[in-house]
Amino acid sequence: MDARTAVTEYYDALRNGDPLGPYFAEEGDDDRFVKFGVSERLVGADEIQEGLRRQTETTTGWSVTSNALRVCERDRHAWFSDQVSMGWIDTEAATRYEFDTRWSGTLETTADGWQFVGMHVSRASRL
Repeated sequence: MDARTAVTEYYDALRNGDPLGPYFAEEGDDDRFVKFGVSERLVGADEIQEGLRRQTETTTGWSVTSNALRVCERDRHAWFSDQVSMGWIDTEAATRYEFDTRWSGTLETTADGWQFVGMHVSRASRL
C-alpha cells in the first residue's frame, strides 16, 4: 500500500464507523505525535488512541468528501494536504455537524504499513 491509499482508507474508515486507531502510530505516550481536530488537540499516542476510540463511539453518519488530495511520498515518510467537506452526527448531543475543512499531516511507514504521526484538521472559511 502507498501513502495515498492509507489516507483514502482512513477516510473510508471514518465513513464506515470503523476503528481509526490502526491508522496512527502507537510508540508510547509521549509528545512526538499530535492530532488536531476541528475542536481538539490530542498529544501522544495514548491520548490520540483514546480520542479516536471515543470519537468512533460517539459519532455516526459520517460523510467525507475529498476535494483536493495531494500526497508526496519519500522513502519512509510522506505528507499530505486536502480540502475535505465532512459531516457527522454527535450521538450524545443528537446534533449533525457539517464543515468545510483543511487537512494536512505526516505519515511514516512502519511494520503495520503507512501510519499517521501528525494530523491537522481545521475549519476552512471557503473551499
